[in-house]
Amino acid sequence: MVWNDEKIDRLKKLWADGLTTGEIGKEIGVSKNAVVGKAHRLGLKGRPSPIKRTQKEAKPEPKIRSVVDLSAHTCRWPIGDPREPGFHFCGKPTTPGKPYCAEHASIAYVSSNRSSKDEDAA
Repeated sequence: MVWNDEKIDRLKKLWADGLTTGEIGKEIGVSKNAVVGKAHRLGLKGRPSPIKRTQKEAKPEPKIRSVVDLSAHTCRWPIGDPREPGFHFCGKPTTPGKPYCAEHASIAYVSSNRSSKDEDAA
């Protein structure tokens, strides 16, 4: 396969238009690996992977909640080590009358009835 001026110009245009390497390869009649290699040798500006871009858009970053972001109606369950970056509080809506969401309240509050029933069964 020979890269002539016409194919190189077409590659540059399609690259600038944002086509994937596979789409460019089909247009020019070469493999996507040939497109990647030639784009690299030509010094064309790299682009983020469409796969990574899609995954990042699908999963939003969780909001880091500090103690000042909390209200009487947000879960105060601590997540992580307070001495480490990224420490935050859950922040989900609370269960009425409790400072935690349903998930964290089930961990924090263990019924004494359940414990005595378990002991009786043993």
